[in-house]
Amino acid sequence: MIDGVRVKTLKVISDERGRLMEVLRNDDDLFIKFGQIYITTAYPGVVKGWHYHKKQIDNFVVARGMMKLVLYDSRKKSKTFGEINEFFMGEHNPILVQIPAWVFHGFKCVSESECVVVNTPTEVYHYKKPDEFRVPYKSRKIPYDWGIKMG
Repeated sequence: MIDGVRVKTLKVISDERGRLMEVLRNDDDLFIKFGQIYITTAYPGVVKGWHYHKKQIDNFVVARGMMKLVLYDSRKKSKTFGEINEFFMGEHNPILVQIPAWVFHGFKCVSESECVVVNTPTEVYHYKKPDEFRVPYKSRKIPYDWGIKMG
């Protein structure tokens, strides 16, 4: 696991009316602080990546569909420099993945319908000077192939 990445198995409470899933609580071991909450989506087969933040820590949860979240540690002083982590998360694997600052991340919708992602980052988005640094999803800086791995 990339240094600083944390995973929380989410608690799902079901009854005859439906279900409730706790995502992030301020008494969780991995809770740092609240910045904002936003929802982003991706259509089937679409890749959104790569980017990283210098200050912000992300807390990703998939509310609908399935997503392949991929992380790449480009931090030269990290003990996990160069490592890649893949997480298949969503309806069939309800987890929260906490992504440290300076770790590249991107995701691909791997379900047959739109993937809905909820993020609770530690910082608010600053429109005039965003803490977001991007490279293309096929960048040679990151040794990763977004294709399906058959076999």
